[in-house]
Amino acid sequence: MKTGEINLPENVLAFLHSIGENKSLNAYNSVFREEALSKADSIAGKISSGDHGKLAGMVISVKDVISIKDKPMTSSSAILKNFSPVYSATVIERLLAEDAIIIGKTNSDEFAMGSTNETSAFGFVRNPVNREYVPGGSSGGSAASVAARLCDVSLGSDTGGSIRQPASFCGVYGFKPTYSIVSRYGLTSYASSFDTIGPIANNISDIAIVMDVISGHDPKDSTSSQLPPANFSVPEKLPEGLKIGLPLEYLGEGLDPQIKSFLDSFINRIRSRGIKVEPVSLPHTSYAVAAYYILTTAEASSNLSRYDGVRYGHRSLNNSDLNEMYTLSRTEGFGDEVKLRIMLGTYVLSAGYYDAYYKKAQKVRRLIKNDFDAVFSSVDLIIAPTTPHIGKKIGDGFTDPLQMYLGDVYTTSANLAGIPALNIPAGYSDSGLPVGLQLMANCFNDKLLLDFGREVR
Repeated sequence: MKTGEINLPENVLAFLHSIGENKSLNAYNSVFREEALSKADSIAGKISSGDHGKLAGMVISVKDVISIKDKPMTSSSAILKNFSPVYSATVIERLLAEDAIIIGKTNSDEFAMGSTNETSAFGFVRNPVNREYVPGGSSGGSAASVAARLCDVSLGSDTGGSIRQPASFCGVYGFKPTYSIVSRYGLTSYASSFDTIGPIANNISDIAIVMDVISGHDPKDSTSSQLPPANFSVPEKLPEGLKIGLPLEYLGEGLDPQIKSFLDSFINRIRSRGIKVEPVSLPHTSYAVAAYYILTTAEASSNLSRYDGVRYGHRSLNNSDLNEMYTLSRTEGFGDEVKLRIMLGTYVLSAGYYDAYYKKAQKVRRLIKNDFDAVFSSVDLIIAPTTPHIGKKIGDGFTDPLQMYLGDVYTTSANLAGIPALNIPAGYSDSGLPVGLQLMANCFNDKLLLDFGREVR
């Protein structure tokens, strides 16, 4: 753009044209056409003058669970289909301050609850690699918008793998930062102690520069880390004697043989460069999915109680008294998967079951964190599959809901422990679908993770 090789307004117009040509993907819930074009004109002037922000000209889509002032934020739910927030999320303010162009809001599983992007009230998203397949979830629209070149970068959210899993299915990079280094202010709450905002892109350089902008302390978020942010976009040489751990628990019989083959090939490649890879053990991995679904549904039950038809969102008109209005508003507004998770969460928090389920799951969460602490005392990074399978056809995800939940077996542990994790594209299966691998690091070692991913891409 600085040399004039690319004209910014024309580039934005090309993205908008591609979005229109690819409506069947259903990747976007809303597109900000006029605002994006207007912004492109003003930022083009800034680029010409040399006085511009760090992200000048970058076209970004945003998962429709992140607040943008006076723009629709539906969380892909009927209960918020007519809702527009009165403030912007901290990550949005930081993007705009650095001259990013936000082109629209992407479709997702309803309230980010799902692994296939089929629970959206506005229809499922198709995988741009093969449109008969799901893009993964819950940030499926974000991953699809990047893979289909409908934007440069997308912001998603990751509660149990919702950035990494769709990135794997769509063949792009997806980064879940350490919990607390990116502000959650303005993110629709699903499970507050798990939710993390992160970028999805076609390369690590774009992820790194976006992380430069959106990370850092935010006084509006009580869980925000006060550590100074890393300089993600400036690569550093990898430390001497770098060690990678390969968790044996991630290589069980549920893993697709083709994914195992890609993993083996990747390990052989980095070993040929003198990087050590050694087996490690994360002994409580088998409890991760159970602990995750107990704790996240409990938090969801609490967080979603605010949607009562009174303060904002859908209000049922078919009622005779206040209690019926509460009940019908939620019955009409929430989809089946959200209702299921609210009921599960209410159950595990109820009298007589709190100690047996919720309290026990919190103890397991601590044990899982201890496992990672022990492993990271001897290795620098962990390499693992991102998913146990290579993608599913649209409609197959709900033949057995338990199997859909078990699809999160390799991603939920990072959220339980709060550590950073990165999906990197590894290649394509025999069926032509993308395969992803997952890199993990200890808390606040996000830069090492991105530097390593950039080095071995």
